[in-house]
Amino acid sequence: MNSNNYPSLPKGWVWTRMGEIVKKVSLTGKKLKQSEYQEKGRLPVIDQGQSFIGGYTNKEKFKISCELPVIIFGDHTKVVKYVDFEFIAGADGVKVIKPLEVFYPKLFYYFLQAIQLPDKGYARHFQFLEKSSLPLPPLPEQYRIVAKIEEVFTKLDAGVEALKKVKVELKRYRQAVLKYAFEGKLTEEWRKANKGKIEPASELLMRIEEEREKDTKGKSSRPSLRRSKMTEAILKDEIASPSAHNDDLLELPVGWVWTRIEEISDLVSGQHILTGDYNFDSIGVPYLTGPADFGLKYPIISKWTTKPKAIAKKNDILITVKGAGVGKVNILHLEDAAISRQLMAVRGWYVNPSYVFFFVHFSFHLFQRLGAGSTVPGIDRDTIMNIPIPLPPLPEQHKIIEEIERRFSVADEVEKVVEQSLKQAERLRQSILKRAFEGKLVPQDPSDEPAEKLLERIKAEKAKLESNRKAKITKEKVL
Repeated sequence: MNSNNYPSLPKGWVWTRMGEIVKKVSLTGKKLKQSEYQEKGRLPVIDQGQSFIGGYTNKEKFKISCELPVIIFGDHTKVVKYVDFEFIAGADGVKVIKPLEVFYPKLFYYFLQAIQLPDKGYARHFQFLEKSSLPLPPLPEQYRIVAKIEEVFTKLDAGVEALKKVKVELKRYRQAVLKYAFEGKLTEEWRKANKGKIEPASELLMRIEEEREKDTKGKSSRPSLRRSKMTEAILKDEIASPSAHNDDLLELPVGWVWTRIEEISDLVSGQHILTGDYNFDSIGVPYLTGPADFGLKYPIISKWTTKPKAIAKKNDILITVKGAGVGKVNILHLEDAAISRQLMAVRGWYVNPSYVFFFVHFSFHLFQRLGAGSTVPGIDRDTIMNIPIPLPPLPEQHKIIEEIERRFSVADEVEKVVEQSLKQAERLRQSILKRAFEGKLVPQDPSDEPAEKLLERIKAEKAKLESNRKAKITKEKVL
């Protein structure tokens, strides 16, 4: 190979072609289908997925028989894994390769991660890997490079793990903030300062009822809603307390009352729109079909319709009531949007919409439990309307939102720093691999045997073995 075609390398290094320095391990009759994976088993299944282990099995006949360690390459995903234990290969897109003796397997694994392969989506990528070139350092230097990489990566991994723990703690912190908010703990001092000045929530509830009766579209007399035994049990389990009063509901601060979503809001059920009645040309109103459509504050709209059947309005609380995202919520910031039957919209009466949103968001785990238990997870209208909600006076609702958002804004800033640090750690990881790939990570030792001589010796040994094999075949034919 003419090294002039490649970037210069340190003295003693040489460029090699991938296909010339690896051998492929045969997987004929040894691949396990994903449908056969188990949660537990004696043998791990290594596939091309992002998770290091895809599953487990006890099917010994599929065990890969080869000298370890080996490298797993995802033909479709480009995922690279270093495996030094007994395993079984997943069926889809798995390539098992092993470097020849010229390469320390661990360094080979790290170098593979530094190779830039084209992104062909779910097409096959091993063909490009085979044609790639790798720098080959002297063997003693390979060990020194790996030692340095792992020394730095150990420190880097410790930092990344700490950052991930911060993310978990931030999630817990937000939940704690919401819990304290709906117990009245965030506004204790505010209540003391405003004692006797604020209309209690019981009067607010009465006014809501009066206004709804005046509304010609409202119902002055609503029938009682039905709840299944499972729903009753879940709700009681979620809100019960040993010291609770009023039918097992937690005791609330003075001026607050327990009510139900039904008493303070209307519920708009989404309806399906035929394919021919929506478009992709921004004509009409946005058409939202599930949590992917409203996961952002200002969602990226992909569908519109001029024939909406169910309309959600600005500040409505959208709840995913069917499918895998059941229980996910958001507050609508668009003026109007048509909603599919996967969604329902809670529209409050004389309540702070953000207060209702944060309460429903806080109850996400409850919605998930209520939606479980069927092939297609779902929550019905009656279940949502029956959810108990602690109702503070309206001014206190505004204060609660102010306190939540103040604390959340601090958490958001911390999370931004954490995310930036995680990205920086990944960039540093790639930088380390790049420096190793270019021979800049550790100093060279002039006494090391040049890689070219090592490569020549290995090739000579392979040629000798091949010659002996052919001679043996010829002798057998003569006999």
